[in-house]
Amino acid sequence: MVLNRVEGADMLRISKLTDYATVLLAQLSDGDANGAPRTAVALAERTHIGVATVSKVLKELQRGGLVRSTRGAHGGYTLNRPATAISAADIIDAVEGPVGLTECATHPGQCDLEPSCRVGHAWQRVHRAIRGTLQDISLAELIGQTPTNQPTPERLVSLGARPSLRVRI
Repeated sequence: MVLNRVEGADMLRISKLTDYATVLLAQLSDGDANGAPRTAVALAERTHIGVATVSKVLKELQRGGLVRSTRGAHGGYTLNRPATAISAADIIDAVEGPVGLTECATHPGQCDLEPSCRVGHAWQRVHRAIRGTLQDISLAELIGQTPTNQPTPERLVSLGARPSLRVRI
């Protein structure tokens, strides 16, 4: 995730490959009921994402343990676990690697400025709040397969001593 300026607004944004990964996982989740593997070509046709890109993303998802591949005439890709057990954080980590807002948020003790930094602890709290929310949202929720099919309620994200921040997810 990176901070980008999009149409005059700053926003945290996932990469296009992570967006594609979510679309591909959603397609695999739809086919998960019958358990039949889907080929990269079939997924590319279904999602309108180029075959080379689909193959690249599927390899990243396989390395991240989110999908498994089966070789052979009836081979292809399937989810490695149920959509309810795959979090948004899992998807981002598989494609982009562990994401942190600052160096000290993901690698405490490795920033040269840390001994004299007065803001690192606050950024670490923000990182934990965002990371916790990403871990709480499953692929099933992202694609609307929540058990009750009800809209996801607002969640309170605590950033410490300050009042909680309401976030609609």
